[in-house]
Amino acid sequence: MVNLESGGTPVRRPTPRLTGAIGGQEPFSFEQIVGVSAPLREAIETARLVARAKLTTVLLVGETGTGKELFARGIHCGGANSAAPFVAVNCAAIPESLLESELFGHEAGAFTSAQARKHGLMELAGCGTLFLDEMHHLPPLLQPKLLRALEERRIRRLGGSTEINIECRIVAATNVAIEDSVEAGTFREDLFYRLNVLRVDIPPLRDRPEDLELLAHHFLQDVARAQGAREKGLAPDAVIALREHRWPGNVRELRNVIERAVVLSGDEPAIRAAHLLIQQRTARVATPPQGVTGTIAIPLGGKSLAEIEREAAQLTLQLTGGNRSRAARLLGISRPTLARILRDVVPLFGEIEEAS
Repeated sequence: MVNLESGGTPVRRPTPRLTGAIGGQEPFSFEQIVGVSAPLREAIETARLVARAKLTTVLLVGETGTGKELFARGIHCGGANSAAPFVAVNCAAIPESLLESELFGHEAGAFTSAQARKHGLMELAGCGTLFLDEMHHLPPLLQPKLLRALEERRIRRLGGSTEINIECRIVAATNVAIEDSVEAGTFREDLFYRLNVLRVDIPPLRDRPEDLELLAHHFLQDVARAQGAREKGLAPDAVIALREHRWPGNVRELRNVIERAVVLSGDEPAIRAAHLLIQQRTARVATPPQGVTGTIAIPLGGKSLAEIEREAAQLTLQLTGGNRSRAARLLGISRPTLARILRDVVPLFGEIEEAS
């Protein structure tokens, strides 16, 4: 059964997922990944070789929904310490104020609510694997501390003075080009090179057309098994509709589409195109106006930095035709930061809606 990488929503103090020796999850192998396409098999073979390197840092690069956590688990289970814990944490799901404590731990009294010592995820992973998803969201203040941990294999708990040796392998993942963040100055270049020792590029579903029907039938089997029902087939028009879609949400989007189609098809023996309800990317304004430029005027009475930020964000959004991802790259900030700046502000130009 294919377990797709999980996402997360920021909460007060999320609980990291510990599996393997602690959680007792069933072992996973690359043979369980569905697909026969050359790009996928190449990525799997690279990951197999990577798994043999005990402590070497790994960087998984792939779009949202391509299965980065699946590859991380495969690397963990294919390594020498597969019986040790696999600890997964989403760097974007934990508030910046808590992330340092989660990763490195803290001593009692390190801050107001630190009533007892807390072991960080790097300690809890033991000699297993720490999977850092959405690594590009790691706050700048934590980047040098992670770099030191990777280079010296030692950490210091927040509020502590004792050096603690760490034995875990770090597998990091990102769905953006970290090189762009390095160029923009939001991600340390030395940390990028330290993470990018062994790199696995996971192909998007649109580059794996041979795998589309295999995955669709696999998910039909999963849904039937979960619901205790007979497995449905795919009508010819449904196969055509699946092939014509670009799948911006990749394998995760396909699974959701198939699960929804099974419900909507009722008692029919096969899924038809009408049942798929594939969501296309839509745009309130399809193309930006030609030659759009803008200036930010500062009056004699002055203007706050927050106001300047908002104007710069809005003007950049105009230049990109409402595409927030491109606007964020041009501004040298992350998309969540752009969203924060634009919060409660009516856009000057229509925004491109992107499937997630």
